[in-house]
Amino acid sequence: MLQCVGYGATAASAPVAPISFNRRDPGAEDVVIKIAFCGVCHSDLHQVRNEWRNTVYPCIPGHEIVGHVESVGAGVTRFKVGDAVGVGCLVGSCRTCSACQKGFENYCENGFNGTYNGVDPIIGGPTFGGYSDKIVVDQHFVLTIPEGMDLAAAAPLLCAGITTYSPLRHWKVGPGHKVGIVGLGGLGHMGLKIAHAMGARVVLFTTSAGKAEDAKKLGADEVVISKNADEMAKHTDSFDFILDTVAADHPIDAYLGLLKLDGTLCQVGAPENPLSVSAFSVIWRRRSFAGSLIGGIPETQEMLDFCAEHGLTADIEMIKMDEIEGAYARMLKSDVKYRFVVDMASL
Repeated sequence: MLQCVGYGATAASAPVAPISFNRRDPGAEDVVIKIAFCGVCHSDLHQVRNEWRNTVYPCIPGHEIVGHVESVGAGVTRFKVGDAVGVGCLVGSCRTCSACQKGFENYCENGFNGTYNGVDPIIGGPTFGGYSDKIVVDQHFVLTIPEGMDLAAAAPLLCAGITTYSPLRHWKVGPGHKVGIVGLGGLGHMGLKIAHAMGARVVLFTTSAGKAEDAKKLGADEVVISKNADEMAKHTDSFDFILDTVAADHPIDAYLGLLKLDGTLCQVGAPENPLSVSAFSVIWRRRSFAGSLIGGIPETQEMLDFCAEHGLTADIEMIKMDEIEGAYARMLKSDVKYRFVVDMASL
């Protein structure tokens, strides 16, 4: 067993605190990564508090992982010691179903294996994430961080970046499209940057007027205060695509009404409780209410390369590992611009 140290929770009511644990011994296809930085996703908080009611304890979160290759198995051909690499939200899938064969491991028909709160196929028990000193991952699920990209600012791309890139790409967002981004947090700020880089006209929806200046710096052509009915009404029947990143209860019908004929609203924020949609909100203009889940390995690499080409990374605030509970509290108050990243040197 590979002995590791990290930060994890032992129960929903327990704080995230130091923990020692074992990972599997590296196999022939495995890459051992010394973790340099790990982004802090809202999913981490959902999981450690068991808000999705599926957490297996102990839970060591973290699925926005970047670092350097420490060692490789005998069968590894894609990476060498010292390479800058990343690991996102999944570390395994069946790799044989129709979705996996198309490069959509995130939609594996037999269920993908999460970077944490999954099941280690070799030693059993839960998989453990990036709030730790190192990780062992099959080479298929390891990503190359493009040369010259800032490692710390690249970490959130492994979740926030791909979660927004994938639907924008799937719905073929580009020049001539009017695109809305709902929410300006970890996901929303990347959605703004990526949609702008794709050439779309981008409108940011927020409940906070104080975010307007930042939104325009990040790529918004216009900012709409969603609590202002008049501002919302000006955009009725006008959007080709809306990406909703909000992870709390909010009125979906208000945004569906802004879509033009055959427009799509894609939900990527994952609220704790179900959202409500009126049938007439979609019937009236043949609108679609859709969803999207992270991305497969090929698309995630494509996203990293796209971001490198366009000079995109996340806007981050660096924290030490023992500051994680405070970061969670601030995240709940939307008090971060726009993603916390843990410096693993502090572990």
